[in-house]
Amino acid sequence: MNIAWELRGLLASLAREEGVFGRVSPEAEGPVDEQIRSLVIEAERDWERCAAPEAIGPNSRAEVNEALIEIDPKCATDLMTYLAADDLVFPGSPRRDRAHARRAAARVVELLGYGSAWHTNISDLSEQICTWSSVTRHTFDGVVAGTGSGFTVVPLQVGED
Repeated sequence: MNIAWELRGLLASLAREEGVFGRVSPEAEGPVDEQIRSLVIEAERDWERCAAPEAIGPNSRAEVNEALIEIDPKCATDLMTYLAADDLVFPGSPRRDRAHARRAAARVVELLGYGSAWHTNISDLSEQICTWSSVTRHTFDGVVAGTGSGFTVVPLQVGED
């Protein structure tokens, strides 16, 4: 099976809810912060109507990079599941089937393989608590990015209340 094709299908599944975006690209297209910034630009364009006109956020790869922390594959699976199935704006409000999102996220991690590198802007996802360093100009955002097996995958959720 073609890994790129399967990854694209999985990311499309994880990003099927409003405000959730996903991207799969070859690692050669650039480092993680560049891939995140590219997806952020797309999300901000698509959600421009929802952002406050004076809202500001990271405007460069360097600022995005500052918001990122390294995580392990298990945490990446948990966070991708959360971004696909839950709502950053209204914690505890499920958006879609969690079991399906978990299977898709676990398969993404499996396809990127042993030795993959994972990053996020979310530093705490305890029950009813979500803390992060912003990567967009939206009030709420969460991103997970993984690199391995020649690919970079990036799911991103943005939201406004």
